[in-house]
Amino acid sequence: MTPKMVATDLDGTIVPPNGRISDRTVRALHRVGALGVPVVFVTGRPPRWMADVAERTGHTGLAICANGAVLYDLHEERVVRHFPLAAEVGLRMAHLLREAYPDLGFAVENLDGFAHEPSYHPRWDVGEASLIAPIEEIYGGAPVVKLLARHEELGPDELLSAARAVVGDLAELTHSSTSGLLEISASGVSKGATLALVAAEWGIDAADVVAFGDMPNDLPMLAWAGHGYAVEGAHPDVLAAVPARAPSAADDGVARVLEELFGLGG
Repeated sequence: MTPKMVATDLDGTIVPPNGRISDRTVRALHRVGALGVPVVFVTGRPPRWMADVAERTGHTGLAICANGAVLYDLHEERVVRHFPLAAEVGLRMAHLLREAYPDLGFAVENLDGFAHEPSYHPRWDVGEASLIAPIEEIYGGAPVVKLLARHEELGPDELLSAARAVVGDLAELTHSSTSGLLEISASGVSKGATLALVAAEWGIDAADVVAFGDMPNDLPMLAWAGHGYAVEGAHPDVLAAVPARAPSAADDGVARVLEELFGLGG
């Protein structure tokens, strides 16, 4: 098949450990786009972390950010649509989770930036927090597109399983980390759901979409797309769920598969 849409995760899928998308991958993405096939980046990153990707790939196309909660125009570098997590739901989940796991620290991603509790210790350069305060204070103002919960002792798989048992179907819970970080979105919001929405608006069927990913937050997207690829070195749950393989990001895996699918050569 020749896909009518390409959807790819960023970190760990086309962004290797050195943080720079390779020339070969950029070239493959541009050549696919030149054929009239849309390329959509589908990431857990917030929009404020998309500037380097936009610059590297030519400020073109659409990105699905924050695990499906934000549609972001890479050309104009602006949010075009968002699907927030209602305050009453987010705060209820935070209280339920903290009752079960008192050592959790919470943070929120909103359209204006990032805020966190004093007990939440960011692992990456998140820029200056707009507010550092208890969850009841940081959960306000701009719409929250992702609630984050960090536990310094539990691993990500253990934390995710435990949290799902506590909050049930109040929201979408996932992770994309090697440490104990939980990512929470509004119920029904995921990479797969928002990709399906975009594809439907463009008149593209799931059967005509090829998608690439490596972490549990990619599973809804990989399950929805007609042709899903797990990159080598992906999370065990992704490797178990997705039979097709692409080489790792360090080996230009997505570029190699696209070159084969579209007959682009090396």
